[in-house]
Amino acid sequence: MRIIKRFALVLLLLVLVIQVVRPERTNPVIDGSRTIEARTRMSPEVSSIIERSCQNCHTYKTVWPWYSQVAPMSWLVANDVKEAREHLSLSDWANYDKKKALSKLDEICEEVSEGKMPPMSYTMLHPEAKLTEVDKRILCDWVKGEASRIESGM
Repeated sequence: MRIIKRFALVLLLLVLVIQVVRPERTNPVIDGSRTIEARTRMSPEVSSIIERSCQNCHTYKTVWPWYSQVAPMSWLVANDVKEAREHLSLSDWANYDKKKALSKLDEICEEVSEGKMPPMSYTMLHPEAKLTEVDKRILCDWVKGEASRIESGM
């Protein structure tokens, strides 16, 4: 019994000590003229889907949940958001040239069609972010239209 108490005390101390290591959780200032909304022709339906299912990780509008304040979850959440923003930044869409924007649009459709985005680890905690088949079709139809518009130079 004594060994269990010591183990529990050591574990508690370890949990407290790791709280000191705080990952960076930032939401940089958004220049509205650089966002995907400003640089593309987006219907209200597409905007709503992106806001509900993509914005929390792929924009600078992240709402940091309570568990992002507690290590080790804070490390995982901050890292996931950092990687998501690096891979696809909807807040800094202007950073992509024509070729890169077309590639990113294709990736959006591919990832949602294959069920890779949003990831299950996210939708388990945020079930409202799960995409329906209709949502996926709306996004992919928008991607195709937007890609055609970009390619034609409109």
